[in-house]
Amino acid sequence: MNETSWSLDPGCGELDILTGVAGPAAKMGHRLTIVLRSWQATVGWRGPKPVTAELTVDLDSLEVVRGEGGVTPLTGPEKSVARMNALKSLNAKKYPRVRFTADEITETDDGYRLVGTVEIHGTSQPQTVDLTIADRGQEWGMSARVTLTQSAFGIKPFSLMMGTLRVADEVTLEFSATHPK
Repeated sequence: MNETSWSLDPGCGELDILTGVAGPAAKMGHRLTIVLRSWQATVGWRGPKPVTAELTVDLDSLEVVRGEGGVTPLTGPEKSVARMNALKSLNAKKYPRVRFTADEITETDDGYRLVGTVEIHGTSQPQTVDLTIADRGQEWGMSARVTLTQSAFGIKPFSLMMGTLRVADEVTLEFSATHPK
């Protein structure tokens, strides 16, 4: 049987983290959009079916690009501070990478379900990712949206003002990419 592999990186897609705000002073905080600028995904194929998938993310590549809500617009220096706070919460010096490895891949009506393990902050947890596939003529479009709970990985969400304003425990990861046929 013919075996091939695909490599995906930021040149063909985007991986974003969307945060929320929590606490009594949540209206004062910004819901952040964070782009991960350095990641690598590989998909192994056996004939027409994917059989392996792995994603590795370099946390130092995290960039805060937008902040919605809050009392005032998010400024450039505030984006830098938010980045530093995120890296500190993730303990990125000790745990510089996030990894997802699919142990099982099954076909769904609109793509594939990847069941595997995600490792963040030195903690591994089971994770299911529903990957939507779209035929775009000359290329395949892929997208997924996954919600993770920071505390499940031993991460204490960043907080201010004695905890009255904090990053919500749940964050959403959004992935989109294309690959030529």
